[in-house]
Amino acid sequence: MSEDVLVPGGRDVRGTLDTPDGEATACVVACPPHPQYGGKRTDARLRALADALTSEGVACLRFDYGDWDEGRGERTDVRQACRWARGRFGDDRVGLFGYSFGGAVALLAAAADGADGRNLQAVVALAPGAGITGGVERPVPEALGDIAAPVRIVYGSRDTTANWEPVVERARELGLDVVEMSADHHFVGQADKAADHAAEFLLARR
Repeated sequence: MSEDVLVPGGRDVRGTLDTPDGEATACVVACPPHPQYGGKRTDARLRALADALTSEGVACLRFDYGDWDEGRGERTDVRQACRWARGRFGDDRVGLFGYSFGGAVALLAAAADGADGRNLQAVVALAPGAGITGGVERPVPEALGDIAAPVRIVYGSRDTTANWEPVVERARELGLDVVEMSADHHFVGQADKAADHAAEFLLARR
């Protein structure tokens, strides 16, 4: 089942909550790719993740960012979506996922000070780049060490779009979970496989 969600906060953030047939045991917030390049909650990789999660009893909140804000507002959108999910499913029942730009924003949001990052059960970033825009100065590799939750990075070895190498290198230095796929940035023909790698990690920590 799916329902429309208006995420509270100062920005117009709307989402779709996918839920299993029975009672959901947890929820994963899913961040879409770059909104200026067509990134939306209907992205195929986000939908594949939602299918994988709901089949195992976990809800998925896919959302659209508010008006473009150079990465600052988008990071706030992630935190607000996580707060909404915690209010509905419980403080210790929320995970975080992001693809491409969404993966980078998810990692930066998870590293933020305060309870937002500490209360996450797990974070998975699919094909994240090393930064989001000039509007947010902190690079993603630097932020990885400040994430309290377990982290998995999934990337395509044939990805020539995202600057993923510094993220993967730092993740390995920190001993974080890293999964390499023989795929391009869009995971053409492999969206379900990429979603399975993400869901496996998130489900194990629900």
